[in-house]
Amino acid sequence: MFQQDAWSLMPILVTLLVSLWTRKVVLGLFSGVVVGVLMLQQSINPLSVFGQMVQHYLVPQVTDSYNAGVLVLLVFIGGFVALMEQSGGGHAFAERVTSWVKSKWQVQIAAWFGGIVIFFSDLGTPLIIGPVFRPLFDKLNVSRQKLAFIVDSTASPVAILVPFIGWGVYIMGLIRKELVVAAPDISEWDAFVGAIPFQFYAILAVVIVPVLAMHKMDFGPMARAERAVNEGLTHGYTDVSVKSFSHPNAKAAFVWAPLLVMVSVILVMLVPLGFPFKQISGAVFRAALSSGYFFAATTLILLMAASRVRKIGEGISLYLQGMNNMMQIAIVLVLAWTLSALGKELGTAAYIARIAQAGFPSWLLPAATFVIAAVISFATGSSWGTFAIMMPLVLPTAIAIDSPMLVCIGAVLSGGLFGDHCSPISETTVFASTGSGCDQFEHFRTQLPYALTNGALALTSFVVSGLYPSHYVVFAALAIQILLLWIHSLLGKSVKQSLASNDG
Repeated sequence: MFQQDAWSLMPILVTLLVSLWTRKVVLGLFSGVVVGVLMLQQSINPLSVFGQMVQHYLVPQVTDSYNAGVLVLLVFIGGFVALMEQSGGGHAFAERVTSWVKSKWQVQIAAWFGGIVIFFSDLGTPLIIGPVFRPLFDKLNVSRQKLAFIVDSTASPVAILVPFIGWGVYIMGLIRKELVVAAPDISEWDAFVGAIPFQFYAILAVVIVPVLAMHKMDFGPMARAERAVNEGLTHGYTDVSVKSFSHPNAKAAFVWAPLLVMVSVILVMLVPLGFPFKQISGAVFRAALSSGYFFAATTLILLMAASRVRKIGEGISLYLQGMNNMMQIAIVLVLAWTLSALGKELGTAAYIARIAQAGFPSWLLPAATFVIAAVISFATGSSWGTFAIMMPLVLPTAIAIDSPMLVCIGAVLSGGLFGDHCSPISETTVFASTGSGCDQFEHFRTQLPYALTNGALALTSFVVSGLYPSHYVVFAALAIQILLLWIHSLLGKSVKQSLASNDG
């Protein structure tokens, strides 16, 4: 074990500085790994250092059976997501939903519901729901800023709550790397699922949409955007947008039928083993998920061919392209695993835990984690990169100082998501505004007050959960959110009535 002192923080500090400077988390992680290897090898020969890094650190992470299983599963997920996005099924499903829409609040709820149903792709949601609902929002005089806000609130916030899609698999891969040493008796699945009620920001972000829509509680720049569109103004709109793939033969069944096949395959493989009442080994569960995604993709390829939407060869090409699209995520994971392994050899987490034990209150760790993760995510525009940086530091510290681990996991995830939502440079901001035909800065400006409101509530919830780690805290946070919006709405109406009487 390397001496546990402040020098052990160097790789993570380099990772942070390079990530913030370049806004490229992959480059930051790679730089941190190189610095860690340099410290352990105590050599400045670049050929020797690089050879040692590949042979003794990168390759073992890829060949580890658990890590390999995660990477294989991500590849299958990537292929399926690409097929879903390019099948026309999402467009057909959304079109079916829009046929029932007659009012402003209905169109907002319909877009929100569509975003939840298209849960399998956080970046695909804005590019499917946005273009389909944009004409209907224009027709009913609901601003495109509101549409961008809705699709942004049902993309990442929904995806991060689902354990069996790309987000969940990626996060569990990061969690497991820390638990295998610090808490081997806890599975990464149990940790992720147990932390779901403590993902305060994601839950608040999803719930705020129907509350605003049904009670007309808009405030700040969003309220002004809504008034402007009612007056016939289209400030902040843009023609630079995308169209989701559509085909006259595409059917809504392209969405639900493959998902039904996937669930059926998973249940057939796992129920005889006692699922969900008995714990299933991670390897078996990942094998079942991989099988489910493969057969779901096969079903979708055959459905598209039978409906003459895409030939089988085209479907296979899309599938392989989607697999290839997961390469960057795989690179981030491998580098994050490697940085974590280097940190253990250097004693990074042990040093942080020892410093924290010397005087840092355990109940404050979730709130501090949320703030730090939010700052990193805001500056880099990457929530996934933030998870990779924060998880290896927070989990061992939480266990060492007896801070509620599940709450700390929720704080890492919520902080990364909150910073991403507030960042004008994040991918979700770009995709949500592009898919909705809304100016990128206008979407950032109108969404920010809602994000800050939810962020303040989440921070308060993490303070409370640090002291009293109860699942009921999320219900209190939701109740306070609704109460605050209601009070703000009443104050807004009061001001309007006062102005009207003065004019009179």
